[in-house]
Amino acid sequence: MAGIGEMDTESFVSLLRKVIGESKYVQNNPPELVPEEDRVGRHVLEALQPYGVENGGPLIIQHVSYLKGRGNIIVEYPGTVDGKILSFVGCHMDVVTANPEEWDFDPFSLSIEGDKLCGRGTTDCLGHVALITELMRRLGEVKPKLKSSVVAVFIANEENSSVLDVGVDALVKQGLLNKLRDGPLYWIDTADKQPCIGTGGVITWKLHATGKLFHSGLPHKAINALELCMEALEEIQKRFYNDFPAHPKEELYQFATPSTMKPTQWSYPGGGLNQIPGECTISGDVRLTPFYRN
Repeated sequence: MAGIGEMDTESFVSLLRKVIGESKYVQNNPPELVPEEDRVGRHVLEALQPYGVENGGPLIIQHVSYLKGRGNIIVEYPGTVDGKILSFVGCHMDVVTANPEEWDFDPFSLSIEGDKLCGRGTTDCLGHVALITELMRRLGEVKPKLKSSVVAVFIANEENSSVLDVGVDALVKQGLLNKLRDGPLYWIDTADKQPCIGTGGVITWKLHATGKLFHSGLPHKAINALELCMEALEEIQKRFYNDFPAHPKEELYQFATPSTMKPTQWSYPGGGLNQIPGECTISGDVRLTPFYRN
């Protein structure tokens, strides 16, 4: 795609500033924080619609929504050869949560320190959203003759799996991404700046323990659900790291960590400090490097 020239830095930073400005409203941690990805999507659409087929341009733009305010965007620049296709998928318009009190600057607005761009989502993944939007905008503007069609898919709901059928999973179910199988597909989502050729897959898990609630002054009459969960998790982790130890290829491909299994959330029904809880739940994830197969 050398024919489209270099990236317009001023245009990219301007767009990035707009989407980072929406990051407060696209934090994804339901039920407390439910993102409104259309707030980011409208900036993508504003940048690309002048080059859409409706306005005499080459870009085919679809806004696909399964929940109000939480749309996905599919953009295609048609090539000259049927069946040849190249796609960029995974640019997601939601972000993980940020507590401004823990940051040295406002995470919900773009700040620039020399050549460093700072703000929630600059690397995961609003920066990618802005980058790929600029690529598609430039294709629509220059209109190079390419054999392969170029498709960009901006998705909702990447940062959370408790709510389904909103983002890429729904697009796949509906068959809207089927033709992407005919060519190379690049998943554009990495929480860093360098090229990423492989990453750890994610599996979420939940461990629930049921014991017996009782006063802590009489612990022999209780079954402590917290202790049950901790002991069970310790054994599960021992077995996991025995089955999936560090793999020699992880060093070759410069993986920062081997496969991991860890708790990330803890919940129980609540109660006083003098109560031994009768139930609790630990949730977490597994990050498995791609060198292990079933």
